[in-house]
Amino acid sequence: MSKIIFEKIIKADRKKIFEFAKNYENYQKILPQYYPSIRIISSRGNTSVVEEHLRIGGKELVMMVKHVTVEPLQHEIFVIGGDAKGTHIINRYEQIQDGTKLILEVDWKSKGMMKLLDFFGKNNILNDYSRMIDDFIVIVER
Repeated sequence: MSKIIFEKIIKADRKKIFEFAKNYENYQKILPQYYPSIRIISSRGNTSVVEEHLRIGGKELVMMVKHVTVEPLQHEIFVIGGDAKGTHIINRYEQIQDGTKLILEVDWKSKGMMKLLDFFGKNNILNDYSRMIDDFIVIVER
């Protein structure tokens, strides 16, 4: 799958959005339809390693994910093991007059059956990922 960049405008303060985004253990509480299970393996400074179960593209993926944050500017996600190993996501947060512009760079890597679905154009991971971010935005704008 190729790299895609998309932008979202959020009507909320950048610091508030960043606090939600870096609070990984709450993903399964605030977005249970996407994250049925989250377990923090280790956390040191601005880096955390998290075991994540993610429902996306019609499948439940099990991944080991490294989160690196530069508060409140950037949240970088590296999938270091599991079903989407090699995936790299960068979330950048730019303060704008009426809120925050979220710029997402998603370089999704698929394995096994998911790769086969990519080949036949039946994999909607990026659409589902965008929808998940939209659901996150609704929550953070409250």
